[in-house]
Amino acid sequence: MILKKATILIVDDDPDVLTAVKLLLKTEVHEIITEKNPENLNWLLQRNQVDLVLLDMNFNSAINTGNEGIYWLRKVKEWKPNVCVIMITAYGDIDLAVRSLKEGANDFIVKPWHNEKLISTITDLLDKKEGDKTNKPVKSKAGSTDILGDSEIMQDIFHKVNKIAPTDANILILGENGTGKDLMAKAIHERSLRANKPFVKVDVGALTDTLFESELFGHKKGAFTDAREDRPGRFEDAHGGTLFLDEIGNITLQQQAKLLTVLQNRQVTRLGTNKPIDIDIRLICATNVPLQELANENRFRKDLIYRINTVEITMPPLRKRNNDIVMLARHFAKMYASKYLKPAMEFEAAALQKLKSYNFPGNVRELQYSIERAVIMADNDTLGPDDLLFSSLEAPVQQSLEGDDNIPLSAMEKNAILRVIEKHSGNITRAAKELGLTRTALYRRLSKYDI
Repeated sequence: MILKKATILIVDDDPDVLTAVKLLLKTEVHEIITEKNPENLNWLLQRNQVDLVLLDMNFNSAINTGNEGIYWLRKVKEWKPNVCVIMITAYGDIDLAVRSLKEGANDFIVKPWHNEKLISTITDLLDKKEGDKTNKPVKSKAGSTDILGDSEIMQDIFHKVNKIAPTDANILILGENGTGKDLMAKAIHERSLRANKPFVKVDVGALTDTLFESELFGHKKGAFTDAREDRPGRFEDAHGGTLFLDEIGNITLQQQAKLLTVLQNRQVTRLGTNKPIDIDIRLICATNVPLQELANENRFRKDLIYRINTVEITMPPLRKRNNDIVMLARHFAKMYASKYLKPAMEFEAAALQKLKSYNFPGNVRELQYSIERAVIMADNDTLGPDDLLFSSLEAPVQQSLEGDDNIPLSAMEKNAILRVIEKHSGNITRAAKELGLTRTALYRRLSKYDI
């Protein structure tokens, strides 16, 4: 076992902690180094081949901000980026521990810890570092929501999710369209302590100002023309559970101000009343807008970003997890063969090569729909390269139709729609806005042109 060969450095100003860890691990690891003063960290890291550092969050018992621990964590990652770091924190400082994960910590343990759990955590990290992984697909949880991935980038995300899901930390999920942000939100909820409570999803990017307040905060009968009865909003519907706000990057500054007020006060006030209602929700948000673009205050309030982004998760595009494509394709083939009462499907080598060489601008969603179409249309139980067709919705337009008087108006409209959708990376809300259409009208045109 890799643990037997490991050198572990423990940095804590509490001698009792140093003694306890040393006694626990002395028969489990190759070498243990203990240190009370973090100022000696660099010297110790340069002098020894350290595999893992156990680092205290607070070196001054009178000032429990965690800032000193975060500072030394950053230094360790600067000096030795590949060294695993486990933060040691007190029970009341879980938020600090979550913050340390954002800063690059691999894990955290809470004092007083269970000895078996500490050894298990160290072993798992060292095994992961050595690439000692199984070839089995990784799932978010046995149940309704499975997220698969053997690639290193997905393994890192799964590890992060396992740590943050049981907390109530607000989470911002970033990523291109089709990367699985909504599935990740559901998986986090299913792993949380609120799993048996409601999971409520709202596509806030599609809501007008009036609908935004009514949908999220609720209304009283008579609050506006169509308010024929009292209706709770989605915040109330999610009470005790998780509220997932999708397309958060597309809401207006005015909507952002209203949302921020609710999140700060943890209260909603239905339209047509002045009575605040207490809410208890875990908030997860998602957007395909890059964080750097979101940080532009002309577009999005920074105070709201901080409020919704205790921890961020970036779902990688499929082109950056190429090793997962074959596994995902086989998963979807099995799923749709079962759904459409087809025999089990296999892939020809040429078909797998075609999948691996394609860029998948529509990400996992495009792969899924391509495999579903292939299974439906297949004449036998083997899928070849000709069975795999990729969406014209995602493919770049090969030839401009402008300036050709012989092109029918419908073709020009189709071409214009494709170009605008491509410009906005498949974001239907933003594409519809630029085209001067409602989302419903744009979907009708997509159906009309079979795209």
